[in-house]
Amino acid sequence: MPSPLISVVIPAYDQRKQLADCLDSLLAQSFDDVEVLVVADRSPECPAQLVERYAARHPRVSVLRLDAAVGVGVSRNAGAAHARGEYLLFLDADHLLARDALRSFADRLGRTGPVDLLLFGHTRRHGGRDWPGGAEALLAGAGSEVFAPLDRPELLGAPALIWDRLIARAHWLQQGLTFPDGRYEEIPPVHRAMLTARRIAVLPRACVQLRRRETVHPTGSPGSSSFDIFEQYERTFALLDVLDAPTAVREALFTRMIRHYLFVFDLAGCVTRAERPRFFHRAADHHRRFQPPGHRRPTGREGVKFSLLAGGAYPAFEVAKLSHIAAGTLTGATRRR
Repeated sequence: MPSPLISVVIPAYDQRKQLADCLDSLLAQSFDDVEVLVVADRSPECPAQLVERYAARHPRVSVLRLDAAVGVGVSRNAGAAHARGEYLLFLDADHLLARDALRSFADRLGRTGPVDLLLFGHTRRHGGRDWPGGAEALLAGAGSEVFAPLDRPELLGAPALIWDRLIARAHWLQQGLTFPDGRYEEIPPVHRAMLTARRIAVLPRACVQLRRRETVHPTGSPGSSSFDIFEQYERTFALLDVLDAPTAVREALFTRMIRHYLFVFDLAGCVTRAERPRFFHRAADHHRRFQPPGHRRPTGREGVKFSLLAGGAYPAFEVAKLSHIAAGTLTGATRRR
């Protein structure tokens, strides 16, 4: 049996009962040179009967069953190990694939020839609206030609998401890419895949829709926590040392790292009140350790947050946040009058 062009790997964690819609969006695609691997572990969030029904009705869907509750990362690793496609696409239950997205991938690859990575855009669906995914300007500025990562280091400043790119399975295997334990497990393989790629192309189109307000981590491995994010970025910066990465790459990844820490720190439900001082000081330690020479902080309020983090000024950071919230509440009250 010939290998399909694309293997789609989906861990069957269905916390919000959205997996059926995700699978329907895949099966409605006009392009059918694809296999869909649904990885079902023993987690209570895994709807075993649902995935079995889809596999029974649709020849392109197969189910890989795991004997324990292992989390998203291990499930993705298992799916990638069983995939046969030339390219890997990792999705979650709360993703929808845009109409004819697979055809767009195939057409773009037909123009570029084989690449290690094909990057594309995404949107977030919340409150009845589609919100941009955050990397549109970077993708639009990449141009139509195939490039190497050092040609476009600014792309390393985009969020480290595994589901807004195709990865050549040969590249995945050659680099020994895997998802580590813990939350935010996308960070190391996404960055290693980018940094070791020889040929990267961009499809400047939103091809995946995320049906969450924010990119909250779906399900980590047993025992995982929000503090796992620090170890994941340590893996990335250790790789930069091995590769002797230039300053432009370090700058892009440093800014991305600090933005990610501040995002997680402020996102409801990620860091408890009791954990906030410890999380802040871990982030401040990474700021000191990994800041590249000549780093220029962002402007505006974001720059103030960078500066307070750099100084380890946790009380001042919290006061500044409360002051901003109060100012926003006052402004909103004034506007309602």
